[in-house]
Amino acid sequence: MTKAQHIYEQVEALVASGKTKADAFKQLSEQLGQPVGSLRGAYYQHSKKENGGSTSRRRETTPDDAVQAAIQTLRRAIDSIDAEIVVAQRRADEATAEYQALKASAGKKKTLIEAKIATLAA
Repeated sequence: MTKAQHIYEQVEALVASGKTKADAFKQLSEQLGQPVGSLRGAYYQHSKKENGGSTSRRRETTPDDAVQAAIQTLRRAIDSIDAEIVVAQRRADEATAEYQALKASAGKKKTLIEAKIATLAA
């Protein structure tokens, strides 16, 4: 058992017995002779691991932030449209090249097949 897990379990047990987290951290600090901040850090480190998520803070979204995020999203949309045009042009060029190659070789292929038909019909 890791130190963080041990602290996590002790805090959870104290909270389950009716204490607040703040009181649980203070009591453990006195028992273990460690700073409250260290215990809190270990607790939340293990809590993050247990919950499989992040406990990182995110600052409040302001109207300016929201506008900037919307502008960035719309600019990415424009870039996506440009990328789609490039891909479509490439596919069109490949289709044109395939068409021209088939058209150029069609006469020779037809002549060879008609010669085989004539041989078989004879």
